[in-house]
Amino acid sequence: MSHPPEQRRNADVTGLELIGGIEKRDIVLVEHTATWADVFATHRSRVAAAVGLASRGIEHIGSTSVPGLAAKPIVDVLLLVDDITAESKYLDPLTRSGYVVRVREPGHRMLRTPELDVHLHVFEPGTPAAEDLLLLREHLRRHEADRDLYERTKRDLAERDWPDMNAYANAKSEVIAHILHRARSAPRDFM
Repeated sequence: MSHPPEQRRNADVTGLELIGGIEKRDIVLVEHTATWADVFATHRSRVAAAVGLASRGIEHIGSTSVPGLAAKPIVDVLLLVDDITAESKYLDPLTRSGYVVRVREPGHRMLRTPELDVHLHVFEPGTPAAEDLLLLREHLRRHEADRDLYERTKRDLAERDWPDMNAYANAKSEVIAHILHRARSAPRDFM
C-alpha cells in the first residue's frame, strides 16, 4: 500500500551501524535500587520535552524496571515514535538535549547519555521487539521464579569476560526467549 506523498516513509537503514565501534566494558550487577525509578522519571521528562508530539509513549524497561532484580546500573528507556525513519523528528532533538547516538539498525535506534548510565531505545509502536521488552518487564515483575532464573543467568554470565556489552546481551537471549515463551502463554492483564 502506498502512502500519500505527505506520509511517504523514508527508507530505513539496512544494517547495523554501531557508532563508536565495539567498546569493552566491565559487566557489573548491583542490587535493585528505588533510585532507578527516579532516574527514569527524570529522563522521561527530558525525552518528552525534547521530542514533544513525536512521542507515542515512554516506558521504563529492562532489569532496572523490575523491583527485586539485580541489574547493571544502566536505566533503559523505551521511546515509541510513529516513524523510525523520520529521524529529524526525534533523533535530532534528542541529540540536541544531550543524548548520544550509539546504534542505528533496521527498526531500532539507541542513544545513551555521555555518562553511560541511561540507554534510550527507539522503536515504532507495535513492533515485536518493543512488545517483547514490555512483555518481559511485566512478566518478570509478576513471576518470581522467572525473575530468579533471569538473575541467576545474568550473574553467571557477568562472571565471564566479554568483548563488549552486546556479546553479554546476546548470551542472555536464550533464557530471555524461554521466559518470553512462558510469558506469551500466561494470561495478561496489562498491555
